[in-house]
Amino acid sequence: MGKNTLIGGSIWEEYSQKVQDLMNHPKNMGEITEEQAKADGCKLIVADFGAESCGDAVRLYWEVDEDTDIIKNAKFKSFGCGTAIASSDTMAELCLGKTVDEAVKITNIDVEHAMRDNPDIPAVPPQKMHCSVMAYDVIKEAAASYKGVDAASFEDQIIVCECARVSLGTIKEVIKLNDLKTVEEITNYTKAGAFCKSCIKPGGHEERDYYLVDILKDTREEMEHDKVQSQANEAESDLAAFASLTMVQKLKKVEKVIDDNIREMLMMDGGNLEIIDIRDTEDGFTDIYIRYLGACSGCASSSTGTLYAIEEILKEKLDKQIRVLPI
Repeated sequence: MGKNTLIGGSIWEEYSQKVQDLMNHPKNMGEITEEQAKADGCKLIVADFGAESCGDAVRLYWEVDEDTDIIKNAKFKSFGCGTAIASSDTMAELCLGKTVDEAVKITNIDVEHAMRDNPDIPAVPPQKMHCSVMAYDVIKEAAASYKGVDAASFEDQIIVCECARVSLGTIKEVIKLNDLKTVEEITNYTKAGAFCKSCIKPGGHEERDYYLVDILKDTREEMEHDKVQSQANEAESDLAAFASLTMVQKLKKVEKVIDDNIREMLMMDGGNLEIIDIRDTEDGFTDIYIRYLGACSGCASSSTGTLYAIEEILKEKLDKQIRVLPI
């Protein structure tokens, strides 16, 4: 089915093809009867979960081999929107062949990622991201029923928004994945803070341990730190690699740095430069011979301040063992 054939509007471009296909042709929709489970030598588990935040609900059926705890079959019924159907179908598919303990580790992030056509592009628009949370919660209910425990005992994540059942890990993941910058964007993507709003910031009707405003601030700081560290690592890698390049490769690298960082500065004063030669020396330096052009050729700073600035930029961008020599 094509991207726009469900309704014909461009809104469907926000949904992955996998989601569109599963909305109309879910693979695991249906139910499992007690008789079928017994015939297959399995225990039947039926679990329900309803999302008060949007009114959707899902029922999950498992056939579990009690000797191995492996989920041999999984079906679902979904009472909600097309995205809830696609999420529930994907959730059921992810459960197949896993032990109950392994299935409990499936998260709403796993469900959403599994529905993507492209690993870097979300499978659904922001306002539908919460549907995968419902699939995540019904697994906990099924596992709790099988083991005879409370579903809360499986919760190894901190729930920030009780209304939409959104965890701290999910919020941080979504902020980083989509480069979110505002609380409103977090709400659009996860539904956290969309209902009672007490998790947005202090002062709501219920005191919380975590608030979206603080999570956003801390996560953005983590992202900036990671970005700076990544850039530093890349720069260090580039520095180490320059010495091993061929002469032609070195020339191209030097020309790019000059074009990106130096040439415009010289041309603003009516000058320019050209690279005459690049030579590796026995003492481990790379000597770059340049000729000044235009106003730079007669400038007093061409052998002092300007020369120093050019050399420092090349050292910073390429290799600390660079010397620039004017001819």
